Amino acid sequence: MQYTLDQLFATHCAPALAGVAPANLISLRRGDFPQLEQVLRKYQRAFARRGICFYTLCSCPNHELILVYRPQLMAQALERAGVEEILAPCGYDLTQTMEELLGHLSLRLRQGGSFPHEIGAFLGYPVEDVVGFIQNRGQNFKLCGPWKVYGNVEAAQQCFTRIQRVSQKLRERVDGGKTLFQVFAVA
Repeated sequence: MQYTLDQLFATHCAPALAGVAPANLISLRRGDFPQLEQVLRKYQRAFARRGICFYTLCSCPNHELILVYRPQLMAQALERAGVEEILAPCGYDLTQTMEELLGHLSLRLRQGGSFPHEIGAFLGYPVEDVVGFIQNRGQNFKLCGPWKVYGNVEAAQQCFTRIQRVSQKLRERVDGGKTLFQVFAVA
């Protein structure tokens, strides 16, 4: 069964779309959506009114890695204590604009090598979990959900439950026949 783009965004990006997370990532296969670039421009124009952006982080012959984000929430996530200590060694300058920061993240993704796990800071994951993931190379975590938890398990579980609820409700509406444009009144 092939899913619609609305179903995929509802499944993988509901927290950012609903404003409970600064950003979400989704990888889309070009072959499934031949007109993907044009469709993404349509989403970008419509959702900009709601403070939601669609940004292609990485484009290759077969896939597009799309960041769905809310600039205001992402800016707040990047201002948290400890984030600069994660990003500066990777070449980020937090005095730059959001577009410049995302451009640097995109560059790091396209350079190959190891995946830039500092992306967790952009996604709003707790700083201690981003640091824990990097230091432990994804091992020795306390809990696994939308991200791997190295710090406060109770807070993460509450967040995971909220994310699950929001995702389920949005997916139910889309599966019930609504488009994302209708759900978010951007049509």
